[in-house]
Amino acid sequence: MKKLSLFLLIILLAGQSAIAGKPIIDKSKGYVGELPELGKQYQDSEPAQTKPQYEATKNFNSENQVKPAPRDNPAFVNIILKADKTTQYINDINELLPTLEKIYDSIENEEDVQKFVATTYFFNKTIEYLREKYQNKPEFYFVSFQKILETDLHVQTVTNLRVEAVRNTPYMAYGADGKIYNSVNIDEQLAYLQKEIEETIAIIKGVY
Repeated sequence: MKKLSLFLLIILLAGQSAIAGKPIIDKSKGYVGELPELGKQYQDSEPAQTKPQYEATKNFNSENQVKPAPRDNPAFVNIILKADKTTQYINDINELLPTLEKIYDSIENEEDVQKFVATTYFFNKTIEYLREKYQNKPEFYFVSFQKILETDLHVQTVTNLRVEAVRNTPYMAYGADGKIYNSVNIDEQLAYLQKEIEETIAIIKGVY
């Protein structure tokens, strides 16, 4: 009997201990137990400040900082604009412009034969170089290059005419051959050449 009473007492004490450890739930008031203190476990974090990896460029969009592209510079054309065969061709024919303009000015200013021949000789040698360089290449058949070759042939013809006129006129009568070397015919040929040079310069400047 004592054992049974002791057993019932143990069960009773265990039941009260279990009830004491649980929060009290009242359906009319909701949860009435104690809430854990979250402030100790979770602290407000401030955003970290990061340092920029690149410094700002002063006046980046300022027009004073932007330099014009040197398109007349062969180095710029070759390196910046992609140095391909077409671009090299453009550089080569553009180098003819100063000489063509000198020939034009020589005719305009009615320079003597010696100065005219010196200018046309340099032009002819440059064309010989370009003809050999672009032989059997697509550029050789470009309209601009064919026009340059045509102009060179005309330049040589007029140059030879002027040289022969100086050499032969004193010894020739005014016959059929003599008319070829007279000043009127030479002036006409120079005028034709001058017009052709204008056309060639325009074609070269129109190549991009």
